[in-house]
Amino acid sequence: MSGFVYAVATADTKGRELFYVSRAVAKTGVRVVTVDLSTQTGQAPSTADFPPELIADFHPDGRDAVFCGDRGKAIDAMALAFTRFLSKRSDLLGVIGLGGSGGTALITPAMQSLPVGVPKVMVSTMASGDISGYIGSSDISMLYSVTDVAGLNRISRRVLSNAAHQIAGAVLFDEEEENAGKPALGLTMFGVTTGCIQQVSDELESDYDCLVFHATGSGGNAMEKLTDSRMLSGLLDLTTTEVCDLLFGGVLACAPTRFDALIKTGVPCVMSCGALDMVNFGPASTVPEKYADRLFYHHNAQVTLMRTTPAENVAMAKWIAAKLNRCQGDLTFLIPAGGFSALDREGEPFWSPEADLAFTTTLEAELLQTERRRIIHLPWNINDPQFARAAVKHFRALAEKEF
Repeated sequence: MSGFVYAVATADTKGRELFYVSRAVAKTGVRVVTVDLSTQTGQAPSTADFPPELIADFHPDGRDAVFCGDRGKAIDAMALAFTRFLSKRSDLLGVIGLGGSGGTALITPAMQSLPVGVPKVMVSTMASGDISGYIGSSDISMLYSVTDVAGLNRISRRVLSNAAHQIAGAVLFDEEEENAGKPALGLTMFGVTTGCIQQVSDELESDYDCLVFHATGSGGNAMEKLTDSRMLSGLLDLTTTEVCDLLFGGVLACAPTRFDALIKTGVPCVMSCGALDMVNFGPASTVPEKYADRLFYHHNAQVTLMRTTPAENVAMAKWIAAKLNRCQGDLTFLIPAGGFSALDREGEPFWSPEADLAFTTTLEAELLQTERRRIIHLPWNINDPQFARAAVKHFRALAEKEF
């Protein structure tokens, strides 16, 4: 096993904890190095393997951008420097970080920049609340410190020891990928498009490693990250519902950068308008007052779905077309004339040919079709078996040009 676990903290305030963790990792037989991200000036020289001055030199504007005397700016600058530092490490097996609010903000951006699958453990006082901002679309394991990361005691020793063994175990017991020889595909699914995606996955799994992402905002963002990291060889982005929430204030919104990885990489993609008929909210009492007169479907006590209007479908089509017009790869956009979801078919609560047609006609007008970028109309609902078979057929046609 060649390489090191990088143990990271601000050693001016978390030095005892940092070296305790590094010793615990080393006892497992895993080699470890320490990184000090302290941003305060006038401290004693660091005894870490990588002192803060060395890390700060990786900032585009040099170490003076880090040691600037302003704590907030210093944290942001050191976070950038540490991200660039890690990107240059060819011997990195995993990263374990320790911190409070400042340390967590320092360390996790660099963790997010690492490929999915590289072990990442963050022991943090912030891990008991909303940690989405620290994790992003990455696979960071957040461990709540219970007591503050401010000295060693009977609780902190147990927590830090567990964290050390967690990162060491991830490195020592790394397993071979079962489907390493198959190209990986990204597929997007929502509850109301499950039938489609299950059939598509079943038909493709003999030749591809099918990775299904739940279209809940974070799911689409995770697929974007893997696409951008060149870990996906193709996409069946059939459930684009996160755009509804982004544009109209729903709770499962994607980032504004949705589809940018497709634009950047040009991987072959079959796309559709799965669940663009709905915006997602929490309990009914949380729906914004401006939507009081709209059509709702109460999925359960915690989930309220709102039917999108023709005007909203026009806005979504324009937003999506503007993105896809920048895509230079092979792209086929499938329009299911029989409805965009399980709720959007004849006889179901969200069936609205007028709203769906508003999306379709706008996309036709706005998307610049070429030999490589096409719209294809299909007469079925997105969950009909015929639609799934057509999606597979069109993807295979694109993939044959790539593989």
